[in-house]
Amino acid sequence: MFNISEKTVERLRKEYPTGARVELIHMDDPYNTKLFPGARGTVKYVDDIGTIHVRWDCGSSLGVVYGEDACRKIKED
Repeated sequence: MFNISEKTVERLRKEYPTGARVELIHMDDPYNTKLFPGARGTVKYVDDIGTIHVRWDCGSSLGVVYGEDACRKIKED
């Protein structure tokens, strides 16, 4: 399930550094009640299995799971 290469994890860490702002595209989590496409947050870190841990503006702290969920880095004014 977590068969992710070190190279991919390093790429994710470079693409989503601590402090980067992100916008949620899709999250496949049946327990998620706060996050919807368009939600924004700040990256805390990327773990060893490629999950992007985010402090969401709505107060949630659910991670974006590599291969299941999707977000994109954004620039805010």
